[in-house]
Amino acid sequence: MRLLKSLVWLVVSYECESWTLKSTDEDRIKSFEMKAFRQILRVTWTDKRTNDWVLRKAGTEPFLLQSVKKRELSYYGHLLREEGNCMEKEMMQGTITSGQRRRGRPRTRWQDNITTGLPGEYLVMYLVIFFFSKIS
Repeated sequence: MRLLKSLVWLVVSYECESWTLKSTDEDRIKSFEMKAFRQILRVTWTDKRTNDWVLRKAGTEPFLLQSVKKRELSYYGHLLREEGNCMEKEMMQGTITSGQRRRGRPRTRWQDNITTGLPGEYLVMYLVIFFFSKIS
């Protein structure tokens, strides 16, 4: 398990701070994590073991998706602390306007991904920080 956490998770989550996760991406991350646990424990799909059983046997909990979201939030805090006109900050917040938007449903933005993953009290804090960053 320690090798999995120290080697595989680092490669899988490389540059995850800038990912725009959709629900299908989250499902893929979860399934990859379970597949890795199953391969380490040598449990095949024909053994018909539940994911809960595999996690209990491994003595761990799923944390890859949580660590990705935690790294996104810490990176977002880093971006908000940037002062002045920072191109990276403007790009990630989506404040650069370049004419008309495309037809159809708007794409999921990175910032939308941040706000949907926040619990209630953190969402209020985020909105206050975002509002004051727009004023200054």
